[in-house]
Amino acid sequence: MKQKTLLSLGHGFSARGLAKLLIPAGWRVIGTTRSADKAREIIASGVEALIWPGRDEISPALDEADALLISPAPGKDGDPVLNAARDRIEAAVPRLFWAGYLSTTGVYGDHAGGWVDEATALAPSTARGHARVEAEAAWRAIPGLPLHIFRLAGIYGPGRGPFAKVRAGTARRVIKPGQVFSRIHVDDIAQVLEASLRQPDPGAIYNLCDDDPAPPQDVIGYAAALLGLPQPPAEDFETAEMTPMARSFYAESKKVRNDKIKTELGVTLKYPDYKTGLRAMLAEASEG
Repeated sequence: MKQKTLLSLGHGFSARGLAKLLIPAGWRVIGTTRSADKAREIIASGVEALIWPGRDEISPALDEADALLISPAPGKDGDPVLNAARDRIEAAVPRLFWAGYLSTTGVYGDHAGGWVDEATALAPSTARGHARVEAEAAWRAIPGLPLHIFRLAGIYGPGRGPFAKVRAGTARRVIKPGQVFSRIHVDDIAQVLEASLRQPDPGAIYNLCDDDPAPPQDVIGYAAALLGLPQPPAEDFETAEMTPMARSFYAESKKVRNDKIKTELGVTLKYPDYKTGLRAMLAEASEG
């Protein structure tokens, strides 16, 4: 049987989680990055690295790929992958059985703490959300591409979570009444992507989030409690000093439904809530 090859465009945090599942299962994974330092990290994980756009050419990897994972966020000029290689991707379409685009639940906009699912109309309220809607449409417009769209909630996992700031004493519990976010552990992102690769359904859209949307201050407070440290100070959102980027995350409040990853892909979340995920992160760090 021919070895399957995944070309991971923008091989970042979520893509690395998927590679950890695929490589032991016999997949070949090729990952792109713009940095020579990151290329060395990618190689150390068992993934073949390409520095692209830049030093390396992408066409040979596209010629060998059976599946494509697209992670880079769109910029002010649109989707960077399509800007750099749309014609070469279109030429590769007949050889692909699966393509996955990592989007965001930000495409749904603000719902004042209400629920959204994959059928909810797209109404982003931020520039980032609008860019994602446009990028999703651009990828869907490629004729014949077996595209699957994964709308990710806030991502956390080893090396990406609240513990470092809590330990450093820089964490804050910013309070905005009614504010709620959904989250997803990187290991659960990986298992959803793997499940989709096993049962492709071109055109499908999935929300990737856990079962427990929660106020951000609750997560910070729980992390502090796990560490046995004092609760970080509470600050009112209206008067808290925040960067424009940080403040923009509070512009939208919603709870995201994840039924489709369970009913259509058969996924059982490893970390169905942030408490389970944070406890596992702390235990893993202690063992390390």
